[in-house]
Amino acid sequence: MPDLPAFWRFREASTYAVAAFFYGAASFTAPRAEELDTLLFGSLDAAAATFVTAGAKIGLTSLDHDGAVALASLGGGRQSEHSSDGTHHRYTAIGAVVLGYQWFFDWGVIAAFTGPDITAQMLAGRQSAGSAPIHLGFRLHGEIWARPTETTLLQATVIAGTALESVWARAAWGYRCWGAYLGPELSLYTDATGYRKWNVGLHGTDFDLGRYSFRVSAGLQTETGRRTAGPYVALSVWSPW
Repeated sequence: MPDLPAFWRFREASTYAVAAFFYGAASFTAPRAEELDTLLFGSLDAAAATFVTAGAKIGLTSLDHDGAVALASLGGGRQSEHSSDGTHHRYTAIGAVVLGYQWFFDWGVIAAFTGPDITAQMLAGRQSAGSAPIHLGFRLHGEIWARPTETTLLQATVIAGTALESVWARAAWGYRCWGAYLGPELSLYTDATGYRKWNVGLHGTDFDLGRYSFRVSAGLQTETGRRTAGPYVALSVWSPW
């Protein structure tokens, strides 16, 4: 496992990301509230390690075109940790507000964001419980949504933050059928505590129900301290507001 603080060098990277954002946004006049384009989203990853997230994506112009974008999110979860003292549960709450820019091409979209995040944690066992200090940090967030052909989708996301010295990454491929993109997915989470989690499964992305769109995933999850893999189920939903 790499030395995350040294590997990412967030201070230098964040400086370049902030500069890129302001360079791209400099040509825009501040929009009125009624001109903002907003997308609400939420997700649930249910397994031995569970996490819930909700938030909003706000376009300073239309979310369907090149332009500056803000993301605000709040999440929380629980993971199990095994040691000689027995099994403990780590509860985590994390919030972030990041600014960035998205670029549209004939084949898809690339987006990059940066901004502050804040994390609070509590470790609970059978006979004791304790909270860790609140950590303030910086987050880098990148996404690619590509359509190599008219019937296929390739999606990748990477989120790295200094609050927990963590990295989360997901990659998925899908083929268009039955009104959605169906295919395999792979995701990884790791942080400075040595905890690591892998998800390998199948997904269905872009199911529509009225104004709401969904992604459903299922597969196997492995994590640090567990000898065998267990099932996971994930649900994401998003809708314009």
